[in-house]
Amino acid sequence: MLLGEIKHSITKLKGIGPHTAGQLATLDIMSVADLLLHVPRDYEDRSRIVPLKEGYQDATVNTLVEVVAHDFFGPEHKKTLKVYVKDETATGVLVCFNRNFLQHVLKVGHQFYLYGQFSYRYGDLQSSSFEAEPYPSEHTKFGSILPVYPLSGKLNQSVLRKAVQDALTTYGKYIDNELPESLRSHYRYLEKRRALAQLHFPDSHDSAAQARQSLAYEELLYFQLVVARHSLARKDSRRSPKILPEKLQRSCLKNLPFSLTTDQRSVLTEIKQDLDSAHPMGRLLQGDVGSGKTLVAFLAALPVIEAGYQAAFLAPTELLARQHAERAAELLEPLGVRVAFLSGNVDKNARRPLLDALRTGEVDLLIGTHALFTREVVFQSLRLVIIDEQHKFGVEQRSQLMEKGHAPDLLLMTATPIPRTLTLTFFGDLDVSSIRTMPPGRKEIVTHLARQSNADKVYNAVRHELERGHQAYFVYPLIRGTEKSSLKAAEGAAEQLSSTIFPNYKVALIHSKIREEEKLERMHAFSEGTIDILVSTSVVEVGVDIKNATCMVIEHAERFGLAGLHQLRGRVGRSTLQSYAFLVYSEELTEEGKQRLLVMKESSDGFFIAEEDLKIRGPGEVTGTRQSGFMRLKFADLSGDLTLLDKARKDAFRIIKADPGLLQPDHQQLRRTLECCPPFPEDTLTGG
Repeated sequence: MLLGEIKHSITKLKGIGPHTAGQLATLDIMSVADLLLHVPRDYEDRSRIVPLKEGYQDATVNTLVEVVAHDFFGPEHKKTLKVYVKDETATGVLVCFNRNFLQHVLKVGHQFYLYGQFSYRYGDLQSSSFEAEPYPSEHTKFGSILPVYPLSGKLNQSVLRKAVQDALTTYGKYIDNELPESLRSHYRYLEKRRALAQLHFPDSHDSAAQARQSLAYEELLYFQLVVARHSLARKDSRRSPKILPEKLQRSCLKNLPFSLTTDQRSVLTEIKQDLDSAHPMGRLLQGDVGSGKTLVAFLAALPVIEAGYQAAFLAPTELLARQHAERAAELLEPLGVRVAFLSGNVDKNARRPLLDALRTGEVDLLIGTHALFTREVVFQSLRLVIIDEQHKFGVEQRSQLMEKGHAPDLLLMTATPIPRTLTLTFFGDLDVSSIRTMPPGRKEIVTHLARQSNADKVYNAVRHELERGHQAYFVYPLIRGTEKSSLKAAEGAAEQLSSTIFPNYKVALIHSKIREEEKLERMHAFSEGTIDILVSTSVVEVGVDIKNATCMVIEHAERFGLAGLHQLRGRVGRSTLQSYAFLVYSEELTEEGKQRLLVMKESSDGFFIAEEDLKIRGPGEVTGTRQSGFMRLKFADLSGDLTLLDKARKDAFRIIKADPGLLQPDHQQLRRTLECCPPFPEDTLTGG
């Protein structure tokens, strides 16, 4: 039986009633398989004796003690029990807050296994957080390494440990291996059932590490098999190679008032080679904020359009899509390129003729939002799909657009550089291009960190820039405040900035709840310079390009992720003007929030920031997959398993190439086929 096939409800386990099942459901644990896949976040080592005398250094004590006396302290109506214990090295005190019943359990003269956090207080070695069990005991935790699980609600470690132990005892022996035997034996990985047992209740720390690596490799291998199938399926899709014309592209380049950077030229060459090849392109273009990715995308589309095909350009918001459409019209229409814009807000009277023109091939480049997915959008000859801010779209949405053409070329773009481990894992079926150099003349944005108590200094700095004729953004985490929250909000801040702080300047507000037409009007006014200060939520995170804006003030900056902070900071510094970012943080700053702000202060390199973001938050949060449910890794740690990932990737591609029949999409069939595969010769495997 495969682990994923154990669909039995956790209520089948001893001691798991409806209430506990409800608590477990908050951890997404509904079945026995879910429970066995709930990976410990740490371990308590009760296998090594740590005597009482080491508790003076705030250590965790793990020893055999004898109870020598009882005492009470505190007022008469609310006395608290103190239990004096000793081992061969020292004497300690157990402070039993709200647990006076322990005087009948921890009896004087009896021995107990003791595990607890000790510190030196009030002249005694004390612990108020401890566990004790009688000595001798048939089912002791003493001498073991115990799992420490992520918890929620009123769940405790004892409930989870007992449930997992019961699941392993009842179902563990039926769990089959999923790795091909040739791979498992080659790498000396544990059998699946033993790996799970050692992961949860290891014999040693080495056993736990070996179990995790065995399970992590299997997890990464199966994901990389999917990646390899996608990659090889694309390469298996053939078309007649054709050198696409470049006359329009050369004309566009000639009309530009500047030269492309070295990276932009290099990426254009890579894309052109893909477009001319016998296989559809699959390429991820990553580049820092303001590096010129959109221009590269427009230039890449010109050979396709000149050859008589169509291109689609998808953006996540109407604000960004309209900006792209306006720029494309300015840049491409003088060359004879027919550009059209489509969103859900295009009215029916304009929509119908636009769709008719698209279907008959009278539109060369369609730029829009999610409206491009709808059935009514039909292309005559879609050859190139460009998706901006690709992480805002799901795999299924991307597929819906791709299906509107015949194996079209795909160009994904992101202004949030992706660490190498995540690139290999999530986009391993794509070729990757990077733009690291910025357009000449751009100055590095000066970043300041400021406490809220020093906000006046920030306002003065912004006022200085406004007096010079420049503009500013103020960004807030909320649209409007609540009684329960002390966070500043955009609506209230806009009123305060306009009436009190900057009364001589024009202030406008935009956020997601404002009508699209009104939002666009205010953005246009800001772009034209008739608005001095734009107050917003993170709706301005992507795509907004105002060259005269030189100040970005982010209030409660600790509430934003690193990627969001970097994107917001990138809204300024879009010209040769010196620009500034002010990250204003509250007094209640968490350690993680402090780490993020220091990274932003230290660097403006999006590639470095992406790597730091991965270290701080982990892969699920960085990519948004923790919420979406896509590729939720249980065992692998992408911030530390690059070597394992590389090994799994190489093996997956070699397996798929050895048996092209594995290109079919059915996961279960893939597993069965792998089981039937003859052992691979040693030279087809990566090194152990």
